[in-house]
Amino acid sequence: MLKDIFAKKKKYATIPSEHDKNDVPEGILTKCPKCKKIIYTKEIYKNKKVCLQCGYHHPMNAAERIECLADEGSFKEFNQHLTSENPLDFPDYLEKVEKDKKKTGLNEAVVTGICEIDGHDAVLAIMDSTFRMGSMGSVVGEKIAEAVRTAEERGLPFIIFTASGGARMQEGVLSLMQMAKTSTALKRFSDKGGLIISMMTHPTTGGVSASFASLGDYNFAEPGALIGFAGRRIIEQTIREKLPEDFQTAEFLMEHGQLDQVISRLDMKEKLSVLLSLHKKGGESW
Repeated sequence: MLKDIFAKKKKYATIPSEHDKNDVPEGILTKCPKCKKIIYTKEIYKNKKVCLQCGYHHPMNAAERIECLADEGSFKEFNQHLTSENPLDFPDYLEKVEKDKKKTGLNEAVVTGICEIDGHDAVLAIMDSTFRMGSMGSVVGEKIAEAVRTAEERGLPFIIFTASGGARMQEGVLSLMQMAKTSTALKRFSDKGGLIISMMTHPTTGGVSASFASLGDYNFAEPGALIGFAGRRIIEQTIREKLPEDFQTAEFLMEHGQLDQVISRLDMKEKLSVLLSLHKKGGESW
């Protein structure tokens, strides 16, 4: 009948079959935690893991940062053989370390080496938050101190990218001693005219923020990075006041004179290249 031809058809949601669900590759799409937009994962990776909609900086591991910063094939890692022991016989500590080794392919929470950035030689240290949340233990402190000494011996600038939850509790006071060890190494390096560039990424907290992360000639941070010593709740309970919403963000620290600049990852290599070029004298670093 005529009325059947022109009648509105009911719309039903199509539920994909289990077969169709399995046809969608896992990880093909990524939802931005800030703007909630869903974007093709490969597009985010092409944009150095920066959201194309809002500029949110997704976390990066050490290998990804090296790929973004170092000239192709120029990075030469050192001290990669160093690995944690269990001096305090902390229960299950080494088992957790071994699990992170298998998960990340790293021996510890920092990767150090020498590279070129737009043709400028530099010693690079990159903390990786995927390994024990980037926590600072004896090996992390030793690798950073050795990287600084290498920069001093070779007359090269020292660049560090920090990402850490703080000192590693399983190593107790030994982890806290790394604050003094790394700070002393940087002081000696600085006294001899060495160039130190610190780039704080999300998160940089605890003993790391209170030591080597804040001792650069230039102290930079990525947008939105959490930077601070104690947590918001502890501070609010101590001072009995409500803190600003943006407290301990890179932008808050910049506004209050604790950072030199907040730099997007998209501009990072170019800005580092300019700084390294400015600090060269007679064809040699600093």
